[in-house]
Amino acid sequence: MATLQTFTHGRDVTHPAIREIGLADLKTSLRHGLDDFLAMPSHVFFLGLIYPLAGVFLAGLTFGNNVLPMLFPLAAGFALIGPFAAVGLYELSRRRAAGLATDGRRAFASLGRHSAFALGILGLILAVIFVAWLIAAQGLYWALYGTAQPDTVLGFVADILTTPRGWALIVLGNLVGFAFSVLVLAVSLVSVPMVVDRRVDALTAVETSLAAFRRNPRTLVAWGFVVAGLLVMGSLPLFIGLAVVMPILGHATWHLYRRLVAA
Repeated sequence: MATLQTFTHGRDVTHPAIREIGLADLKTSLRHGLDDFLAMPSHVFFLGLIYPLAGVFLAGLTFGNNVLPMLFPLAAGFALIGPFAAVGLYELSRRRAAGLATDGRRAFASLGRHSAFALGILGLILAVIFVAWLIAAQGLYWALYGTAQPDTVLGFVADILTTPRGWALIVLGNLVGFAFSVLVLAVSLVSVPMVVDRRVDALTAVETSLAAFRRNPRTLVAWGFVVAGLLVMGSLPLFIGLAVVMPILGHATWHLYRRLVAA
């Protein structure tokens, strides 16, 4: 196996070789993700169901506390921690490829103390990015609308869609959200499944993920758009579709990682 030996801040770290991939690899990863979902529907449905239920809870909390402007940032930003939420799916895909048992009890079977600590660090990183996104979204709203809260849902939607400041909020909000999404993609696409797959520390996993993104920026940004599009489709019926979309994406991400990083 080709490797790259580096020494960073006193760490003697061997990074796996990164492959260059194309759009065909994205299609193949999605197909394998769907195959895993169909082969293990009872397990992945249970894991994936957590996501839409949490999304519905966030939506209800938002309406109940009259912070309607934060509904979209909460729903969109919640997807930023998706790579961490899919840890069990990565393990199930790994076990199925290796011909091992894939019952629900095995979803976290290989996560020892070392892996749990590394995953905790990665989860903290994603949580910090999530909070930063919410702060940025709230700051953008205050800059355009001040601190006043909308009176009604329909009035707020009408203002967003028919006024210059509403259009500015849509455009700028999506640009800021895109920047945060690219950051999460670069940091977590390889790092989280890599910690599940190998005994590596969080920093090494993040370095490898960033290296994979640097080598395949266009392809991985395209993957980000695929993920965003599927999440939107899954979110439209009150987040219920995420119970299917999230498991498929979780499994597909595992297969994409295996195509990016040498065994």
